[in-house]
Amino acid sequence: MRLGVLDVGSNTVHFLVVDAHPGAAPLPAYSHKIELRLAELLDAGGSIREDGVQQLVDMVVSSMRVAEDKGVEEVLPFATSAVREAANGEAVLKRVQDETGVELRVLSGGDEARLTFLAARRWYGWSSGRLLLLDIGGGSLEIACGLDEEPDTAVSLPLGAGRLTAGWLPGDPPGPERVRELRKHIRAEIARTVAEVSRLGPPDHVVGTSKTFKQLARITGAARESEGPLVSRRLPRGALEDWVPRLAAMTTDQRVLLPGVSAGRARQLLAGALVAEAAMDLYRVDELDICPWALREGVILRRLDRMSG
Repeated sequence: MRLGVLDVGSNTVHFLVVDAHPGAAPLPAYSHKIELRLAELLDAGGSIREDGVQQLVDMVVSSMRVAEDKGVEEVLPFATSAVREAANGEAVLKRVQDETGVELRVLSGGDEARLTFLAARRWYGWSSGRLLLLDIGGGSLEIACGLDEEPDTAVSLPLGAGRLTAGWLPGDPPGPERVRELRKHIRAEIARTVAEVSRLGPPDHVVGTSKTFKQLARITGAARESEGPLVSRRLPRGALEDWVPRLAAMTTDQRVLLPGVSAGRARQLLAGALVAEAAMDLYRVDELDICPWALREGVILRRLDRMSG
């Protein structure tokens, strides 16, 4: 069947059309997205601004047109931390439903971590053993670890690259003192979760998902995205540590010139790199694999599982 996944994320609103059926890998058929960066479109009270809400409504309307044009049989609409944590989140959800007819399901941080873990487990299979997943979004960092398709632990922290950039890194480039303060904050937050994950034993395989990890891997020498999802891509901690001070000294315009870095994500790349570096250091990860599948694929796989159950 043809499914549509409407992912209202903290950075991007993405409508992905896939051909899918139980027991097979979902095949992307069409992609429609905008970089809205809801995590940064907040007023002083923590509410999503009117311009952000209107752009979201317009994107949902255009996505439903795409769904009709592409013959989508079912749409799976969901929202993550930007809407979940906005002061006016409930009002935003109601307005989207009133004006578009689409009821967005708000995923909890734990849901995000578990569904992304499911996608990574299906991609790499049982031979990966104990799997540790790290996912850096625009609004939050998800961490999950376990031996099965359901992780033994799933944690969500408010350490998304967009959120941290907006709240901690003014200036272009930001001042060294602000970077140090953010680094200290990130490490204190992640350190609180180390014991919970470490008690499960050392992971056999560590993977990173999300655009942030893909871009960090690319600037440290990984293959281009155009070479396809089956090409192995890795992020070594040593190479990342070398890049962090370089990114801190760069302006946004300079980061855009780096391989694989998009204009819409360049400003957030330093915060994302600080989160990635801290997580890999505190969890004692020397190198991780970049997983092509993430939350959207997890949502699709969970839906297919229910169809076949």
